Amino acid sequence: MRDPSKDSGYENEYTENGFWGKLGRFARVAGREVVEEALWLYYAARRPDTPAWAKSIIYSTLGYFILPIDAIPDMTPAVGYADDLGALAVAIATLTAYINPEVKEQARRKLAEWFGDGEARKE
Repeated sequence: MRDPSKDSGYENEYTENGFWGKLGRFARVAGREVVEEALWLYYAARRPDTPAWAKSIIYSTLGYFILPIDAIPDMTPAVGYADDLGALAVAIATLTAYINPEVKEQARRKLAEWFGDGEARKE
């Protein structure tokens, strides 16, 4: 897995409209776990105390997530989001200090809106 602290070039692919558009179109297909982790990063990036280096990793990861062409096409049944989930997991492991309970609560509320009141993951 690549080092998320290195510039990937995907940061330039991130846009807020692109992020929400992809989540809106593919949330159910991608699944709750992928969406939850993407939301954790999104809300962590919006925190004013998240440093610029961390936001760079977040935007690179989310840029990769919304890029229509990636390592495993997202429309491939069962495995299409595996590469996205891997990229999200590496970023989350790197940025765990910035994914606080408030960020997780914001994500939980959005998940409940999209998926119903099912439980978000317990960390």
